Amino acid sequence: MRPMVDLRTQYLHIRDEVDRNIAEVIENTAFINGPQVKAFALELGAYLDGVEVIPCANGTDALQIAMMALGLQPGDELITASFTYVATAEAIALLQLTPVLVDVDPETFALDPEQVRAAIGPRTRAVVPVHLFGQCAPMEPILALAKAHNLYVIEDTAQAIGARYRDANGHSHHAGTMGDIGCTSFFPSKNLGCYGDGGALFTRNSALANRIRMVANHGQSVQYHHDEIGVNSRLDSLQAAVLRAKLPHLDRYNSARATAAATYNRILGASPWLKVPTTAPYSTHVFHQYTLRLHPDLDRQTLRDALTARDISSMIYYPIPLHRQKAYLDPRYTEGSFPVTEDLCRRVLSLPIHSELSPEGATEIAELVLDALQEIKG
Repeated sequence: MRPMVDLRTQYLHIRDEVDRNIAEVIENTAFINGPQVKAFALELGAYLDGVEVIPCANGTDALQIAMMALGLQPGDELITASFTYVATAEAIALLQLTPVLVDVDPETFALDPEQVRAAIGPRTRAVVPVHLFGQCAPMEPILALAKAHNLYVIEDTAQAIGARYRDANGHSHHAGTMGDIGCTSFFPSKNLGCYGDGGALFTRNSALANRIRMVANHGQSVQYHHDEIGVNSRLDSLQAAVLRAKLPHLDRYNSARATAAATYNRILGASPWLKVPTTAPYSTHVFHQYTLRLHPDLDRQTLRDALTARDISSMIYYPIPLHRQKAYLDPRYTEGSFPVTEDLCRRVLSLPIHSELSPEGATEIAELVLDALQEIKG
């Protein structure tokens, strides 16, 4: 079966670097907040054009810590997309904040600024744009709205590390570095992934960085002096060792994903049954996922079954919108509240994409997809 992600081959290409870094951690026995963690934070900060990086245990913790560090209080409203992974809303709800969901752009799947504008109310305190599937949300209009209404911006960058946003003046900004705080995940399948759980927060505000560190460390800046309620969320040294080995290869990984995506686009783009991904004019795309939209008359499960028969993995990101999830049902939202999101949830399908997928491999998969379509539709 051609996998969605090929972590084993990726490891084999950098095995010496990974094994050397892991061996150093074991030799030094500095398993928590060791030199590898500190070095990784500095190296990632340099890669992200000078932001401060605060590692943590996972991407969901990063979102929660960001909201705690900004002093958000129960009942405060945060605007985000209904078409995203549950963690975005989960972190909001865990703190008894109120997620206010909005629809997305039908082409890029990103948060729609006009929907954000319409959702701002007297209790709105923040916007959480999601850089979904590997490209940036439209940050300039979102940041302008936030400034006009005195709102925080927390970027969910779990799927787009390494992507860059081009502003109207031609300046380039890394995803996750434009708002007040950026949050990311190092889950193994991410473009920059470790071999377990991991996450980080980014900010250019030194005072806010210190507050984030305190929140992530039991609410203390001095040992045993707990100034506020915090959490215990750390990136362990073994995971930092893996990430240090991978970080110098991140741009190459992202380039390989983009090349595979271009191959898919070239072959699949002519099919009347498929809509290939749209790359926004303001962003690069690092293709954490390669997500097709199927024609309304094409049954998704039938296609998935045909792909499985040809040893091709596929996934649905996401089959149920947040506003229809049992845990997040809200009388404000009903079936039909967010037509773009609901349509996407019915029609999207993701194909394998990863740093080890060659143009030849992508060509083979794309041709088998066309073969499956020929079988189904004739």
